Amino acid sequence: MFFGLTKEFLIRRLHRLGGFLKERIYCVSSKFLRAIMNTIEDQQTFDIIGACMKVHNELGAGFLEPVYQEALELELKNRKIPYLREKELPVFYCGEQLKSYYKVDFLCYGNLILELKALSCIGNPEQAQVINYLKASSLSKGLLVNFGAKSLQYKRLVLNY
Repeated sequence: MFFGLTKEFLIRRLHRLGGFLKERIYCVSSKFLRAIMNTIEDQQTFDIIGACMKVHNELGAGFLEPVYQEALELELKNRKIPYLREKELPVFYCGEQLKSYYKVDFLCYGNLILELKALSCIGNPEQAQVINYLKASSLSKGLLVNFGAKSLQYKRLVLNY
């Protein structure tokens, strides 16, 4: 829902417009609606970022990653956000499961990979790590969070199959 209006209601309203104007508005509005629906469906990501912000505001920068993991685990429990800590994800090669595996910091809501860092900044190698976790798990949403900078840094990653 967006401002109390359902997606179906908004689409019905768009269909009532006629001719060329209808097609142009529908095209733009469809993109707008998809963005709105992604935002609504992504409330989980916002909840997790809020928990991370609380931890960062409380501890600040400068600790090692395990300290932030432990503090975030407490915050996720307090906010009743479902999670699994250090979840092992299998890796497949040509359809066969390898003995090696990925271990994500947190798997939240059963569908969102949360990877924590405590670095001065995050870059492509850290993003590639989360993307590989998404590929290995067949999940589509990941969140890379860095507690090591003065301000909390986060990057939302989505893998479309």
